[in-house]
Amino acid sequence: MEKFKLIILLLFIPIFTFAAQKLKGYVYAPDKTPVIGAQVQWENAKAGVVTDENGYFEIEGKSGKDHMLCVSYIGYTHSVTHIHSFNDLQNIILTESTELGEVVVTKSVSGRISSRTDLLKTEKLTVKELTRAACCNLGESFETNPSVDVVYSDAVTGAKQIQLLGISGNYVQMMTENFPNFRGAAKVYGLDYIPGPWMEGVQISKGAASVKNGFESISGQVNVDYKKPTTADPLSLNLFLGDVGRVEGNADAAIIVNENLSTGLFLHYSNEKRSHDANNDGFLDMPKKHQFNIMNRWHYQTGKFISQTGVKFLNDERISGQDHHTIQSDAMHDPYQIFNYTNRAEFFTKNGYVIDPDKNESVALIVSGSYHDQKSRFSDISRYNLYESNAYASLMYEKDFSPMHKISTGLSYNWDNFGQSYSIPQLVSGKQPDREAVSGAYAQYTMNLNDKLTVLAGLRADYSSLYDWFVTPRLHVKYNVSPNLYFRASAGKGYRSVFVLAENSYLLASSRTLNIADNLKQESAWNYGLSGTYHIPINGEELTFSAEWFYTDFSRQVVMDMEADPRAVSFYNLNGKSHAHVVQLEATYPLFRGFNILASYRWMNTKVNYGGKELQKPLVSDYKALLTASYETPLRKWQFDLTSQFNGGGRMPTPDAENPLWDNRFKSFVVMNAQITKFFRTWSVYAGGENLTDFIQKNPIISAENPYSENFDATMAWGPTQGRRFYLGFRYTIGK
Repeated sequence: MEKFKLIILLLFIPIFTFAAQKLKGYVYAPDKTPVIGAQVQWENAKAGVVTDENGYFEIEGKSGKDHMLCVSYIGYTHSVTHIHSFNDLQNIILTESTELGEVVVTKSVSGRISSRTDLLKTEKLTVKELTRAACCNLGESFETNPSVDVVYSDAVTGAKQIQLLGISGNYVQMMTENFPNFRGAAKVYGLDYIPGPWMEGVQISKGAASVKNGFESISGQVNVDYKKPTTADPLSLNLFLGDVGRVEGNADAAIIVNENLSTGLFLHYSNEKRSHDANNDGFLDMPKKHQFNIMNRWHYQTGKFISQTGVKFLNDERISGQDHHTIQSDAMHDPYQIFNYTNRAEFFTKNGYVIDPDKNESVALIVSGSYHDQKSRFSDISRYNLYESNAYASLMYEKDFSPMHKISTGLSYNWDNFGQSYSIPQLVSGKQPDREAVSGAYAQYTMNLNDKLTVLAGLRADYSSLYDWFVTPRLHVKYNVSPNLYFRASAGKGYRSVFVLAENSYLLASSRTLNIADNLKQESAWNYGLSGTYHIPINGEELTFSAEWFYTDFSRQVVMDMEADPRAVSFYNLNGKSHAHVVQLEATYPLFRGFNILASYRWMNTKVNYGGKELQKPLVSDYKALLTASYETPLRKWQFDLTSQFNGGGRMPTPDAENPLWDNRFKSFVVMNAQITKFFRTWSVYAGGENLTDFIQKNPIISAENPYSENFDATMAWGPTQGRRFYLGFRYTIGK
């Protein structure tokens, strides 16, 4: 206890120094891509600063003297901005140079940015990266990403989940606008709930994250930033048409009400109602879907106070299984159909007040809430209805005592309530928890030694209404050998509460008996990570090579066991070891002007103790290799993108020894995607193809011919269930 008090005391030791007044801001290209390396200086000054990989800059000055800020970058018109207040965060959008008779040579900037300065192993997907593929929603935005896999949970419902560091997306903390979101039931279909054109960027951090955002990050965090009214274009339109009958439309508008107030309106509609059964198994390859999505957000700023508020509503309907277009036999009069109807409402407000801009001293309050109404029916066998409510609040205080010492501290509260109504004949379960309230406090200290060594130490303590007190320690270290070579190390603990039915309702698309043990414990795991990045100058460009290793070690885990009985799935507390090793190598290089290439290889070894036997986790590939190439013609008139995914084989759940209905392993496979984009002044047209190798998993549904038998199982999905697909799209923008 005395050691604990000493740590807290050290975190709060104030070391005061005087700092010059600083102006802070971001520099963006017209497509909202951060401009890296832009020169920022005061008018008539001899020197200045350059923007980092996020387009961010900080420049010193005195408000009484410095008021004309100049920004320049090759290929863009020189920008001069009058600075009214040093308290305002500047968002500067450059315009492309269009002088007649001048040949403008521009440098193609990657849409995927791996942070050089962030303590955490972090990468950002910008709008440029998100538009390299058919990014119709968040789940499709990782097709060109070497770190994140998106897999289908089953072959019927269309439910998806993220895999990061070789383990399930349940251990990834999902966030929007830097607050936790998509919990419980929203984990099942939530990747379809965020339209791609709404997103300004996606940040991915691996391993133990900051304690500011809670205790739940075990394998990492994924944060989505929506477009901001202050920087977004006045109007953006997107229309998408797929050859399988998919139609999607998106629109967003940013309106400046006055110098203090602005608002953004977002609309989304998608429809995919055509029946498809390429493998002729009688089941739809993908659900028939219909979604309507609307969001309105407001931004208010005056002096040192900033407020952002937003509301969102979603209606999602999907029907899957058999229907009269797919059933081949006249004898089948009672088709097996799955219905899922969801209404979801969200609210958030973020309020910040700058106490002292010279010392980055500020206080912020975040409040969010959601209501998720989901009604599911699995033919006439099972019915599952869920009414989930969530409330979240976080109060934060931050201050830079000096360029060397920073501190952040705060309080948080999270409340989850799961109202469930169901009729599931195959369910064998005792009483399960249906609500939890967690309140906590944290302190985080950052030390920067001469821009060489940076250390971040965080500690939080939380109290759960289900699990009592628990403590979350986390540590991050970054060492810069040189500006081109740096290493990171991290270690930290994470926790997660489990609500089995809400998070795994897709398992009802089978005849498996569902066994849920009593007194399931809170999950906890340690995550350790090491990484190194080297930027090697070659012919005026940079070859960037990175290597990383992460190890996740569960001390407590709720095991999902499909091994003991091929006709059952059991959830029980881990008794033994469960761990995941991941090694990833990655290289990026612009081979010539406008042409960027990325190559990566990731090896995964995930093992879990199933009933006393340690086995490789099923339905997870042993490795994944990725090769992406992107070429922009001069002046960015055309863009060509190609992505190849090489997925290694893996282990299947143990089949029935006497009557094996599936193999022990699945084989490796390749998926290729390509897209061509033609740019005009205010609009663009894009066309592409997905799964060009036309690879389809054979027999993804076990006993599809008799879905009412004890052998029926749609959860053995490990590869694509749809073949080659083509699409055409249109984007229109009225720029600022």
